[in-house]
Amino acid sequence: MPLDILATGPDDADVTILLAHGAGGAMDTPWMQAIALSFATNGIRLLRFEFGYMAARRSSGKRTPPPRMEILQQEYRAAIDDVPASHALVIGGKSMGGRVASMIADDLYDSGKIRGLLCLGYPFHPIGKPDSLRTAHLADLRTPTLVCQGTRDQFGSREEVDGYHLSNHIEMLWLEDGDHDLKPRKTVSGFTQAEHIETVAKRVAAWSRRL
Repeated sequence: MPLDILATGPDDADVTILLAHGAGGAMDTPWMQAIALSFATNGIRLLRFEFGYMAARRSSGKRTPPPRMEILQQEYRAAIDDVPASHALVIGGKSMGGRVASMIADDLYDSGKIRGLLCLGYPFHPIGKPDSLRTAHLADLRTPTLVCQGTRDQFGSREEVDGYHLSNHIEMLWLEDGDHDLKPRKTVSGFTQAEHIETVAKRVAAWSRRL
């Protein structure tokens, strides 16, 4: 397994989840670390990897933007090829990483390479551009999918998403008052970000066992 893949969780887990990062955060940000720890304590094996542009930032220090979606899809497929074939695999990611995974999921699901798709904070539209939807391919998605979304996510709030036409293979887990990082305003919701992340981990564990 390449050195740029971080593995956490039990080796004998029923399902392995390959998780990509968002557009602006690496695979080892505090948020991604918190997700990995919570998943591991709930018996989920998680593999985190970085796209090439993000890995290059570590050596250059330059904040280059993500490349074209086609390149990101190719890199995601290459990461999948590095996962042992014996693993029952779910692919997904945080924000942009989940979007990339969603665009290659059906081909991989139809060929038996993956069992499902997990999106943590899906970017349904750019911030401030609710009419620029990124949902066309989600209407006919065949892959069993779980999307975990904060109800006030600026990339797609509950009020907005409830009006979209999404495949019936997509399950939504809504985190009360959560933002794009699932962080709620405690004085409003009564929850903390850590509690929301734990809720996500428990739901993912139960969902992945059904795949």
